[in-house]
Amino acid sequence: MKPEILNLQKLKKTLGPKGWIEDKEIIEPYLVEERGLFIGKSSLLLKPQNTEEVSKILKLCNEHNIKVVPQGGRTGLCGGTIPSENGKEIMLSLERMNNIKELNEENFTITVEAGCILNNIQNIADEKNFLFPLSLASEGSCTIGGNISTNAGGINVLRYGMARDLVLGIEVVLANGEIWNNLISLRKDNRGYDLKQLFIGSEGTLGIITSAVLKLFPAPRNIETALFAIPNPDAAIELLGLARSASADLLNAYELVSRVGMEMVIKNIPGAKEPLKEKYKWYILIEFSSSSKNNLRQQIEDLFELALNKNIVLDGVIAESTQQRKELWTLRDGLNEAQKPEGGSIKHDISVPINNVSKFIYSASKCVEEFIPNSRVVAFGHIGDGNIHFNISQPLKQDKKEFLNKWTDVNKLVFDIVKNLDGSFSAEHGIGKLKREELQNYNPTIEINLMKSIKSSFDPNNILNPGKVL
Repeated sequence: MKPEILNLQKLKKTLGPKGWIEDKEIIEPYLVEERGLFIGKSSLLLKPQNTEEVSKILKLCNEHNIKVVPQGGRTGLCGGTIPSENGKEIMLSLERMNNIKELNEENFTITVEAGCILNNIQNIADEKNFLFPLSLASEGSCTIGGNISTNAGGINVLRYGMARDLVLGIEVVLANGEIWNNLISLRKDNRGYDLKQLFIGSEGTLGIITSAVLKLFPAPRNIETALFAIPNPDAAIELLGLARSASADLLNAYELVSRVGMEMVIKNIPGAKEPLKEKYKWYILIEFSSSSKNNLRQQIEDLFELALNKNIVLDGVIAESTQQRKELWTLRDGLNEAQKPEGGSIKHDISVPINNVSKFIYSASKCVEEFIPNSRVVAFGHIGDGNIHFNISQPLKQDKKEFLNKWTDVNKLVFDIVKNLDGSFSAEHGIGKLKREELQNYNPTIEINLMKSIKSSFDPNNILNPGKVL
């Protein structure tokens, strides 16, 4: 028996019959990136049920130089969980590790395994009158391990921060199989380097996160949501300052939606409808929330009147019911799905300082529209924290393949503008396979060398998610 076959047999024996899959039909969905940009090959999918099994897997793989691709909910958009095309890597899914270990009401924490679905964590917290504020479009299928390993963002970053801001402690299995149990729930801990931050956002290239202690907050019972029509992105920035002041900084969501994007949602998403009688070029979806009985309704009405008098706002609607609130959020949450029927889409996840957001939108839109006449720019997203999803849908009469072949050229146009505005070409989606070249081209050499040094220190045999990030 060949050594590699013998080693795979050892892995199977370690996990037992329920811990591995070779059936090609079952494995197939694990090999494809959500948008179909990357398709890999692998003949073995491992599904450990606890940290000790993950440890045994990595110890064996490290000893025999077997490459491992960790996976969570597989909702990432950069190919970070897809194996290479050579078929020599095995996949390690954490979806069986989905237990809630503890919800500590006094400490405002919840301890969970990496395979827990994000929405399940939110619901369990809500049942106990707490809030876990990480919220993404894919929250019904993404896992917390993947969220942490990519440092996910979402709609509540403005108030609660990124995933790394919500993690107090983690448990990690290192490349050699050692287990680092850092499942602490301290808000203050200055004992040397904050090592957990190295693993958060590292996309499984330094270690495999198996559990985490997460922060909880009082559940908001007072929520006010509104959609304001604005004349331009400059007005959005001015309105942001007014909104934070008007709400005593109880602003938790502040999302930009363009008319182009809204029309796609109304056309392609069931139940979506025009929010206002008139049509406007730009909109802001705004939400205040509080766990107290603050009069948020009056605050959001006062904000609307003040902004209207300043000509920052042209029109608007404030949700009168839970159903109307959901309808307003559909206009934002449906944007990704609504672009699919429109043909090819070249997508970017960028961030710039908030004061440079409107400069970016104007400059990037102008460059792209000149480069691809009749292209449809769909700019939307978390403008309150400077993160814009800058997507370009193909011209209506252009061939999809011809359009997508321009992806690299469009990237350079957009990312050069981002760099000149002191921004980042990757705000919340990570690097994966998709943005490795951009990392090399736009990050300083000293940063790349430091990353390589850290990688070689933690994973000298390069068995963890090879070919990702670096």
